Amino acid sequence: MSMTRRNFLLSTGWAAVAGAAVPATGLSADPATTTFKPDDWRSVRTQFNLSPDYVHLAGFYIVSHPRPVREAIERYRKAIDENPFLTVDRGMFGKPEDRMATRVCEAAAAYSGGKAGEYAITPNTTTGLALIYNGLMIRHGQEILTSEHDHYSHHESIRLATQKNGASWRRIALFEQSSTATEDEIVGRLIEAIQPNTRVIGVTWVHSSSGIRLPVRKIADAIREINRKRDEPDRILLVVDGVHGYGAVDEALPDLGCDFFAAGTHKWILAPRGTGIVWARDYVWAQIRPTVPSFISPDPYEAWLKGDAPRGPTQADWVSPGGFFAYEYQWAMADAFHFQKQIGRRRAAERIAELNGLCKEGLVKIPHVTLHTPPDGRLSAGIICFEIAGLTAQAVVDKLLRRDIIASASPYAKSYARVSFSIMNSHEEVEVALRAIHDLV
Repeated sequence: MSMTRRNFLLSTGWAAVAGAAVPATGLSADPATTTFKPDDWRSVRTQFNLSPDYVHLAGFYIVSHPRPVREAIERYRKAIDENPFLTVDRGMFGKPEDRMATRVCEAAAAYSGGKAGEYAITPNTTTGLALIYNGLMIRHGQEILTSEHDHYSHHESIRLATQKNGASWRRIALFEQSSTATEDEIVGRLIEAIQPNTRVIGVTWVHSSSGIRLPVRKIADAIREINRKRDEPDRILLVVDGVHGYGAVDEALPDLGCDFFAAGTHKWILAPRGTGIVWARDYVWAQIRPTVPSFISPDPYEAWLKGDAPRGPTQADWVSPGGFFAYEYQWAMADAFHFQKQIGRRRAAERIAELNGLCKEGLVKIPHVTLHTPPDGRLSAGIICFEIAGLTAQAVVDKLLRRDIIASASPYAKSYARVSFSIMNSHEEVEVALRAIHDLV
């Protein structure tokens, strides 16, 4: 087959671009990166450009890019600035082995479990939830069951979807008090609330309102028992907002037992800002219809060229929203997953549990402080919610900031002060935070 001028330029141009932009091509390493020791927490901290003037205890809110991610973003930015058409056209629409979205999904699967083809790429958790709920094949008269504890983005994704499909939705309390909740209480309340027309259950893995972590696997197992007695069109689907467990808890996504899992990756995963994933098993993707035209999968486009619709069932990459994105950020997601793999999912989760556990142990000893996050590590992760008698959540945050400690207030009708310790934090910072909170009482 003869090579046209355009194909020649694409082929030779991409080779030059890839050599500068793609991490797997053998770039000479920055001397600073060669000193990174993933088994040394002080070395991990040096990978972040966090201001040393503050104790950063709101890392779960949005990421400070670690060094490998910053460098990947810069490589891709430079390549796109120098050769925008060659870089994006080949990276998005070239041969399968050259497509950067595939590399991102492969890296996600290597870290999170499952197969690369089970991942859709999104900009954030909110978009992921909206794509799921708006795409679900739910009938008029069926319902979506969720909890009253979930985030605005989760509730609104459900509400807006039910306005379109004619389904109903319902919220229930999963516990009386978050700090003393038990796994049996949570699972029992949820299962008891299921009705014959319940088609979807939406839960949040780790609540940003209280810091509680739900026993998703036990919920999934209980739902599976109910589904044994239901016909396929009526079986309950479990949707999980997983953003504050993803990267903070040592759990492979397939082991959770849920049907759909949505999470931004610009929080605990430490991927570029404005990135996220939705995961589901191959056969589960058939349960939804895509909402936004995909640029990642060639199937819908090739069907369009023929004046047809793609032949189902729906695949994960059909659900990834199309349009152009900030590709230097999206493509660098793979580098964040590689960074996490270097450190180790279990090791990172153990560090997060250790630091937050120490802080909770200290908080319960301070008079006039009420801890709302369960002390039990099986029911919590990396977010700690608390109150100080006589102070609003925002007042606590403001007073801590005057002591150079960055905390946050939960954005709910009932707001709590929050601190969070991630892999970039230290034991010393736990002590500093506890002393400061003690002095506020």
